[in-house]
Amino acid sequence: MQAFRTAVERHDLDALETLLAEDVVFTSPVVFKPYRGKAITAAIVRGAARVFEDFRYRRVIGAADGRDHALLFTARVGDREISGCDFLHLDESGRIDELTVMVRPLSGAQALQAAMAAQFERIAQEAQEAAARSGA
Repeated sequence: MQAFRTAVERHDLDALETLLAEDVVFTSPVVFKPYRGKAITAAIVRGAARVFEDFRYRRVIGAADGRDHALLFTARVGDREISGCDFLHLDESGRIDELTVMVRPLSGAQALQAAMAAQFERIAQEAQEAAARSGA
């Protein structure tokens, strides 16, 4: 999905948020339970943008007009190199209703988990503020 890729690469997180369905489900590589809803998903993506360094998409898999896409990326978290994939599913209106992230190796996933945990108070606050603004 080119719009998602462009928004991430340009750090245009407001544009990225407009691509999310209200009922989007975000599945994280470092927690068991999925997160549900646009406000928390957008806040998590903002947190990840603060954590990842040298983030680059390397390849996109999926038909341009399809509803399923895989975007392979590389990044760093601190001194750990990460390879990963964003799996996107689009609803009938073209909004992202599922966003699943997978990363490797284990040491990179552990570094990501620690870095995101350090962000989580801010992420929760951003999600709460966004939900209040939208009336959710």
